[in-house]
Amino acid sequence: MAEFLLELFSEEIPANLQSAARINLHTSFKNFFEKENVNFNDDLRVFSTPNRLVVYLKKIEKEIHQKSEEIRGPGTKAPDKAIEGFIKSNSIQKRDIYKKNTDKGEFFFYKKPARKINLEDVLRINIPKILENLTWKKSMKWGEYDLYWGRPLKSILAMFENKPLNFKFHHLSSSNFTFLDKDFEEKTKTLKNIKSYFACIKKLNVIIENDLRKKYIKKKLIDLSNKKNLQININEKLLNEVTDIVEKPKVIQCKFDKKYLNIPKEIISITMQYHQKYFPTFDKKENLTNNFFIVSDSLDPKGFVKIGNERVVEARLSDAEFFWKKNKSQNLVKKISKLKNINYFKGLGSYYDKVQRIRKLSSLISDELLISKEKIEVASSICKVDLLSDLVGEFPELQGILGGYFAEAQGFEKEVCIAVSEHYLPTGLESKIPKKPYSIALSLSDKLDSLVGFFGIGLKPTSSKDPYALRRSAIGLLKMILENNKAFKLKDLINYSCQLYFEQNISFNSKIIQKDLSEFFHDRFKNLMKEKNIRNDIIESATLNYSIDNILKIYNKTIIFNRLISKEIGKDIMFSYKRASNIISNELRTGEIELIGSADPGLFKNEFEKILYKKINEIRKDFTIIDKDKNYEQILKILSLAKKEVNDFFDNVIVNDEDELTKKNRLELLQMLCKTFDNYLNFSKVESL
Repeated sequence: MAEFLLELFSEEIPANLQSAARINLHTSFKNFFEKENVNFNDDLRVFSTPNRLVVYLKKIEKEIHQKSEEIRGPGTKAPDKAIEGFIKSNSIQKRDIYKKNTDKGEFFFYKKPARKINLEDVLRINIPKILENLTWKKSMKWGEYDLYWGRPLKSILAMFENKPLNFKFHHLSSSNFTFLDKDFEEKTKTLKNIKSYFACIKKLNVIIENDLRKKYIKKKLIDLSNKKNLQININEKLLNEVTDIVEKPKVIQCKFDKKYLNIPKEIISITMQYHQKYFPTFDKKENLTNNFFIVSDSLDPKGFVKIGNERVVEARLSDAEFFWKKNKSQNLVKKISKLKNINYFKGLGSYYDKVQRIRKLSSLISDELLISKEKIEVASSICKVDLLSDLVGEFPELQGILGGYFAEAQGFEKEVCIAVSEHYLPTGLESKIPKKPYSIALSLSDKLDSLVGFFGIGLKPTSSKDPYALRRSAIGLLKMILENNKAFKLKDLINYSCQLYFEQNISFNSKIIQKDLSEFFHDRFKNLMKEKNIRNDIIESATLNYSIDNILKIYNKTIIFNRLISKEIGKDIMFSYKRASNIISNELRTGEIELIGSADPGLFKNEFEKILYKKINEIRKDFTIIDKDKNYEQILKILSLAKKEVNDFFDNVIVNDEDELTKKNRLELLQMLCKTFDNYLNFSKVESL
């Protein structure tokens, strides 16, 4: 077995390009080895640092064993050029080909003999092809070269079986040397073998393995924070990004002036994490402190790195403090009219127009939530005013949040401030869900207005494209309904939203929007239930007769049935239902009979028919009472208790009676049973256990 190493040294590659390049290289080499029938251990590894992309295999076969293979060429009646091309492409002579009949006619064939090929030769030919197919989200072309790469490629180190693997890739020739310093190209190291490469990397204090580098940084952050009696909440996305920014990580503690803690903590956190790639810290009470950690790519014996980063943060926080003091005192109510100058979206009016629609929509929703119309209308009116502030211009991620702070600074009621702060939520899969009634009303109104508007102008999502995050809005809206256990008449709200657009001289076809949004919510709703590990067949049965007004009811029913289906209750329900539905299905298949699900008690000839009929009516009565109380588990218990009557019926009654009228009435009784069960959900779609 041989050892294989490939290093691609370039100018600094951004973190977001590195991760994609690692995956791409790993997939490409793995597919190549498998295609060529090369045996290799599963430990095919791809590393990256800002300057290095490394492919490493510790054990791989030196030779490729190619089996004897019969290769079909063109038909015997094909033009001479086609036959010559077949001969040339296989590097053979005309005498090597022969004719052979197949079920598709007569063709020329070539018997490719079994042989052994040195993997070294195959790699030399194919590595340039693999590298050529490496895709970059963004790439560069430099000088007079034709090569496109993430950043200018400086050298290629390639070794196989501890010897240089020589090939050419565009203007570069592979070699057995690497750069010791990313900034000085004259500092290079010629390597004797692959072991010496890793020894050299280690000596440079470079942690080449991404996972080890990440673990090292995380441990240092935790150890240092514990040592300083600080708390740290490590953002995994930030940690991954920082891991790809450095190759010689050093964690350094820094500070900023405590006076900046008076500005909203979110501004500080955004500045730290997203703008500067720093890690903020907290005290034992989870309050933000003026300490933060940076991950440097070099030692800092004289403290210059520390001082430099502190100055950067101080400058940014100083600007933020200035704008905070300026913006928080600006009257929100007086600025509402200025929203007329900000276009919401072409065809959907200004942000002022949107605010007026949200205000009326949230006022209607307030009736369902039993909250003050006045308060929710105030919250709606000011919810977008922070878009006019300098701070939101600097920190767009804090839309809404800063609006809440401005409202608080100007003495608005607490419920109003929180609603403004939370009305963009949820912003993602892991995002917080608004729980307070005013927040729910405002967030739901904002999202519904957007969905109706964009669907109205024909900009609904297509396939994987969703530039206006409408799927996220729909999912957020549904999550608010489900997690807060609040039912809304969404059909009425959609129609009212269309009406509000009409009042602003923006006309939509409300019927089409109702239909399209219903289907859109339906798909998102099913996905949400899948995330809850609800069986697919149960989801299909629950949403068969779907209505967006019944989303909460359907969800609660489905959750409970999914939990109980494998238990005795669920088994008994499915036994009773399937036994009846199977007989009905067989009879209906002929098309000679129609059933409405209404049996005539006067035609009963058997006591067990009467007992089952009585049981069905008892269930229907219980359904009405219990469904009103939303005690869906109790409903399932009642359905399961019908098993005895169903069993007794089938044990003592012949459904397929000689008298056609009796037979039909008994089938109607069974249909009546199934329809009663289907009031919970359509059990016909549920697979048997």
